[in-house]
Amino acid sequence: MSVSRRDFLTTAVVGSLSFGLHGQGREEQEPRPAGAQAGGKRPIIVCAGNGYNYLDDAYKFLKNGGDTLEAALRVVKGPEDDPKDDSVGLGGLPNEEGVVELDACCMHGPTRRAGSVGGVRNIKNVSLVAKAVMEHTGHVMLVGEGAERFAVARGFARENLLTEHSRKIWMLWKEYHSTDDWWGPGLADPHFQPPALPPHSELWPERLRKLAEMASGIGIEPEFRQSAIWKVLFPPTGTIHCSALNEKGEISGCTTTSGLAFKLPGRVGDSPIIAAGCYTDQDVGSAGATGSGEENIKVAGAHTIIENMRHGMSPLEAGMDALKRIVRNYNSDMNKLRFVDMTYYVLRKDGAYAGVSLWEGYTPDKPHKIAVHDGNLRAEKTVALLKGSSQEFPPFPPIPEDLKKDSEYLK
Repeated sequence: MSVSRRDFLTTAVVGSLSFGLHGQGREEQEPRPAGAQAGGKRPIIVCAGNGYNYLDDAYKFLKNGGDTLEAALRVVKGPEDDPKDDSVGLGGLPNEEGVVELDACCMHGPTRRAGSVGGVRNIKNVSLVAKAVMEHTGHVMLVGEGAERFAVARGFARENLLTEHSRKIWMLWKEYHSTDDWWGPGLADPHFQPPALPPHSELWPERLRKLAEMASGIGIEPEFRQSAIWKVLFPPTGTIHCSALNEKGEISGCTTTSGLAFKLPGRVGDSPIIAAGCYTDQDVGSAGATGSGEENIKVAGAHTIIENMRHGMSPLEAGMDALKRIVRNYNSDMNKLRFVDMTYYVLRKDGAYAGVSLWEGYTPDKPHKIAVHDGNLRAEKTVALLKGSSQEFPPFPPIPEDLKKDSEYLK
């Protein structure tokens, strides 16, 4: 019996959906993925993988009676302050004009308050600015110049957020990629076409060689050259989310980001959007997201997950349902979904948690993980809805493995 490409893609999606739906049921037979547990411990902190190194101190603070939002902010402030982490805060990858713009939001479960900022320049700890909006204004969200002026009025220092390392990556993107930007058409556009260049085209070695020569000319150090080239080919969507729950059942969450690399100036993704990048309900739990912000906004991911749990779904089921909504928005079209990725971090009020992702990882050797601390610090692989790895958008074929491993100009 012959199988059409359309039938094959449909079967692949259905099979992968089935994998996700049964993930929790396999918890006793196989090693547990993130969140494959019916209940949990309190206190507990769940966050994106780039918060792992900051969980110990935050957990001690939380266990000793510290406020849940303050504990979560202690985690995300670490990457914000780290110039080597180009996904958030200081050193974040800039927009297409070379300017770093940051977004963040927070929700405090015990007082049911929220704060948010978007498109902020020159202030590195925007998670704390979001908290200041919550505490010192009658608003929920401030953006752009107004948010920056508010931050300065509250005592935050202005500083240049573009590090030399991030500037060089931006220069490499600008020189090589100036015609392949975010002006569209986007994935949702009916005229979108996937790339025509085959993954193992003979053009790839020459492209990579040209990029490597450019990186060398710009002054990118050899040990950082391969990473820089990868970020130019696959603009990252760096973010960190964190949710914290104490012994009393109080819960809070926050999300902070430098946003999509090389984005259009003024672009705001899901991270500062209450209900998309973060949502906390003291009666239910907290959820947040990293990944393709535009797709998450369209399904109000974090709020959808909380409402799913309110109606009886487990954290794992609730997260999987949000992912399936993203798949449905593209009618299960793998030609588009392979350029989308999403990870959800879900924490229920009783301590049960889940980490779910659209794909297993960005690349086969980089699986999606969440970081967890409930007295035992650990990183756990997410439960994936679709098998395989995503490709970031704008679309480029993957770098052939033999080139990544053997080519001198990528070392």
